[in-house]
Amino acid sequence: MLTAGRHRDRVVCVTGAAWRTSLGADRDEVWADLLAGRSGHRVVPGATVLRSFVAGLLPDGPAEGGPRERHVELATLTAEAALRDAGLRAEDADPVLVLGTSLGPHIDDPDPGSLHDWTAEAAKRLGLTRAPVSLSTACSSGSDAIAVAAELLEAGYADVVVAGGVDLLTEGKRLGHSLLGTLSPTLHRAFDTERSGMLPGDGAAYVVLEREESARRRGARPLGYLRGWGSTNDAAGMTAPKSDGEAAARAVRRSVEVAGLGLADVAVVNAHGTATVLNDEAEATCLSGLFGDLERPPVVFATKGALGHSLGATGVVEAITLLLALRDRTVPPVLGLTRPMPELRLPVARDAPHAVEGDFGISLTLGFGGFNTCLLFERGPDA
Repeated sequence: MLTAGRHRDRVVCVTGAAWRTSLGADRDEVWADLLAGRSGHRVVPGATVLRSFVAGLLPDGPAEGGPRERHVELATLTAEAALRDAGLRAEDADPVLVLGTSLGPHIDDPDPGSLHDWTAEAAKRLGLTRAPVSLSTACSSGSDAIAVAAELLEAGYADVVVAGGVDLLTEGKRLGHSLLGTLSPTLHRAFDTERSGMLPGDGAAYVVLEREESARRRGARPLGYLRGWGSTNDAAGMTAPKSDGEAAARAVRRSVEVAGLGLADVAVVNAHGTATVLNDEAEATCLSGLFGDLERPPVVFATKGALGHSLGATGVVEAITLLLALRDRTVPPVLGLTRPMPELRLPVARDAPHAVEGDFGISLTLGFGGFNTCLLFERGPDA
């Protein structure tokens, strides 16, 4: 359990953020594309026993070397960009690296080493002197990396933590999801009555989290603040979540309690939105049960229909989109959503961006193995 449910008085500042997505690497250009309803999906040719299908691949990702080297390179390049965005140098800030991934290169590379081996290699290339932290909690890995980073800051273990997630769509992952039947044959339709599965994708994203006194000392202007975090596991099965969404709801309640807020304070929800039948049902039931009866329920949005599902990276990608949504008080449309499922009784951004009123939002991830993680962010001062 990542949180004991107590209110935290210390402030965790988000002072840097960077990503590499199917729509590109420039943070504000990708955000503008999302608001404009653009998609990074393209047709991927068939390979071995796999048919051609649609996915969100990096337009300029690392193409050289084996799966392990490509993951390490992507992890390093994106973390460097996040530190630059924060105005920090590794040799001055002495940060800790926390890296999450779903499977990384481990089912494709004949000798990938352990998960921690390539995390340690990324830390070495970044010039970090402190031991990194690696974790894998399926599609919640990126969100859990942020939660672990916040715990390290609160414990006084570090003043700065670089928290991220990395996953490339390797042939092994593609085959695995094909056999599981989670891939859509057409479109990614999150929360649609006609949803038929996800479209996978590449992704890497990091946020730089910093103790408030450290950020203030060097004059940093946070993009936002991480106010609460909570995690649960519903232990229902290896892939399918419990349909009642109650474990995910407990993660949301914990994050709100940790922040010292109420459910009515949440203005926007960045949903996991995998467009699979069971995941969307559980998530919609969770969100409607928590927020559906409020006088002003939060606006829901989801970005996998535009970027693809980047597995272990998706939690950090979506944390950044939530911070940008709070900054600009608007969310992008949910691509592929035409007929919202009745179980979701909240306003959803459909054909155009939707305005957001309020300073707080949550990002929710529901991973294979029953992992549920919720992060609660506050709008930054430069919005």
